[in-house]
Amino acid sequence: QVQLVESGGGLVQAGGSLRLSCAASGRTISSYAMGWFRQAPGKEREFVAAISWSGGTAVSADSVKGRFTISRDNAKNTVYLQMNSLKPEDTAVYYCAAALLLTTPLLTSRSRYPYWGQGTQVTVSS
Repeated sequence: QVQLVESGGGLVQAGGSLRLSCAASGRTISSYAMGWFRQAPGKEREFVAAISWSGGTAVSADSVKGRFTISRDNAKNTVYLQMNSLKPEDTAVYYCAAALLLTTPLLTSRSRYPYWGQGTQVTVSS
């Protein structure tokens, strides 16, 4: 079992930046693909970014490409999401997720991640 705890959310003005962290415990994440998803009120949870277990592949949604960057530090058992040039439409609860040895073509698939954190709220004001 992997336990995930997100942090770093908050209120920021449009154009600002935040860095989300996802601290894992219970297992080392070195064999886990890690993803970030978000859910706005009244909307389905959607893919934001993911990184392969090897760290060699990172993918992101078109809506955040060029603004958000996912990274991982296996020594710290932590995954990060650096969010720049934030927009009001980025407002959502952001969730971290983990999947053991998930292959690259499936990184964007929400249903393939069995482990989830409790989420952290990001609010971007206009």
